[in-house]
Parts: sequence; structure tokens; C-alpha cells
Amino acid sequence: MLRSLALAVSAASLLATAPAASAAPSGAAEAWPPGNCAQGTFCVWPNWAYPNPAPVETPSLVSAGEWSGSAPAKTYYNYTPRNVDMSYSYTWPDGSTSYYTLCTPPGGNIFYLPVTVTQLSWHEGPC
Repeated sequence: MLRSLALAVSAASLLATAPAASAAPSGAAEAWPPGNCAQGTFCVWPNWAYPNPAPVETPSLVSAGEWSGSAPAKTYYNYTPRNVDMSYSYTWPDGSTSYYTLCTPPGGNIFYLPVTVTQLSWHEGPC
């Protein structure tokens, strides 16, 4: 039982994103720049986009508002002026699926493991 709990806790920490970017995105000077994500949108890419150059591949998701569906994700960028709650899931090697919600301030980041983004909604207040 303790071993299962320890594995779940350590795996959940792997699903967390890298340290948050600045709350005020400044484009190419950021750790994870917006690449081809248009200002005013939230973008997700199905691959890890090394910061230099920023993502140039076609995003798996581009949304200017709230959204639900299914989009593969390893990199994301919130190029809106608002905080966004991003819901996503991860399917474990044993076939079980875990679900998470992350408040994403303006800026970009990566996931350490491939996930599926399932919903974007506006977050009221600070993250």
C-alpha cells in the first residue's frame, strides 16, 4: 500500500509542469516563448518545443476563449491577459487515467510527460 502511494506521489510530481514563467509574457526573452501562438490565444503543441527557436510546428490546439475537447500536449502558451484553468489527463502504462487541473497565468511552459488537454476555462482571481 505504501509503495503504491509513493509511486503515485512521485509520478504525479512528474506530471507537474516546469517552473512557471513570468506573469507578464515578454515574447522571445522568456524561458518558453510564444512561438507561432497569436496574441490573445491559448496554444498547445503535441511536442516539446525547445525555447530557441520557439514553437514553429502547427499547434494541436488554438483557442481564444473557453474550450473543451481533446488535444495532445507537451508544450503550452497562454498568450491571453487572463489566468486560464487547463484540465488535462495522463494515461499510465497500466491503462489507468489520472485527471488534473492547472491554473496557467500568461506565459508558457512544458509538461514532463505527454498529456491530453481536455478543457480550458477562465480562472477568476490569481493562480
